[in-house]
Amino acid sequence: MSATPREHTRTYYLGKLATELEQRGLTATLRSYPPALRISDPETETVMLAETIDCVPMPEGWFYRWSWGELVAAADDPAVAAERILRVLRR
Repeated sequence: MSATPREHTRTYYLGKLATELEQRGLTATLRSYPPALRISDPETETVMLAETIDCVPMPEGWFYRWSWGELVAAADDPAVAAERILRVLRR
């Protein structure tokens, strides 16, 4: 199956977020279809502290989104999204 331009954009933004998360010590694995990140903290003993983040287009631009549908942050600022994700996973 060939990726659409929308999937390329989504993958681009997820890649930027993965870089930010890895710089903060988290593990981020890109799922190819549909594109999403599986994020975990290697410092925890349980996989229960893992999250899947996707990236969605909205009229205001692209946004990272939690698995339950709430927006994390604008995709134009992956550093802000990474800090929010880090806070949730390291509670």
